[in-house]
Amino acid sequence: MSVGCLLLAGCRTPKTSSFATQSQQPVSTIAFGSCDDHKLPQVLWDDIVAQKPDVWIWLGDNVYGDTENMDTLRAKYNSQKANPNYQQLRQNARIIGVWDDHDYGVNDGGKEYPRRKESQQILFDFLDVPAGSPLRKQEGAYSAHVFGPKGQRVKVILLDGRYFRDPLKKGANGKDNVPNPSGDILGETQWQWLEKELTNSDADVHLIGSGIQILANDHIYEKWGNFPTARQRFLDLLGRTKPKGAILMSGDRHIAEVSKISVPGLGYDLYDITSSGISHTTTRRVEELNRLRVGHVVFDLNYTLISIDWNRKPLTATVRINGNNGQTYLTQEISFN
Repeated sequence: MSVGCLLLAGCRTPKTSSFATQSQQPVSTIAFGSCDDHKLPQVLWDDIVAQKPDVWIWLGDNVYGDTENMDTLRAKYNSQKANPNYQQLRQNARIIGVWDDHDYGVNDGGKEYPRRKESQQILFDFLDVPAGSPLRKQEGAYSAHVFGPKGQRVKVILLDGRYFRDPLKKGANGKDNVPNPSGDILGETQWQWLEKELTNSDADVHLIGSGIQILANDHIYEKWGNFPTARQRFLDLLGRTKPKGAILMSGDRHIAEVSKISVPGLGYDLYDITSSGISHTTTRRVEELNRLRVGHVVFDLNYTLISIDWNRKPLTATVRINGNNGQTYLTQEISFN
């Protein structure tokens, strides 16, 4: 087992306070979300708890830190963690996650952020990573988590798009992001780790999370497309390693949407499920161009629920972008041939 699989796969549940390297209990319901400002109303946590997910995944902007003061950052995480409904979720689901930019410490930040090492430890405190975990000694917050027995196995791979990321390249107006073909997102160590996690993996479903969108490529904001060489390297890696049942997850955008692409060699359509945000969404309710979009844009507060039907052939995952008071805004069935 790789070091990545030792990290956050076991979280506290009502039955135990221990941490496991790998859970053998099948999981069929996984929820995730992003962009949660603890100072704003927290109206979705009771809905999320009611869905009884086996796993909850934080996909970034878990708090709005935006600071180089680690006491301030820690206080914001502690406030988030103290929310009573979130506490209930912690007691009933495994909690794993990764950061994006605001919880990392600086808007749109990359490897130039000077407090990244300290910030990483505070993120791990928030996620209840044990003091002796190998993750505590690793540079970068990426991790892998394996759930379920063989034949019903889910691997969650969470990518760190901040710690090693090169600076963004700006256009003539100094604001819009433009492609930086020579820049990278993951850093070579994380690339090598990712390839090992995907190569000959025995998981039946692979959920791959990134704070920023991987597929959507038409907008001017943060996305993997700002680093086109890295984006193509990622897609080529999937086509070469051919993981079963891969679904991408992303946040950041203060909207929810589904994007789809065909990757040569993969054998099934690849979807990127963007879910953002938990506490606030964009006030600019205009559907920007996304030529890879499937369905419509969701502008309401949202989180995503992935339900895996282990008895259905071919294996099928149903993705629901949900909101407050039990609402479902978008449903997408994903089948793997």
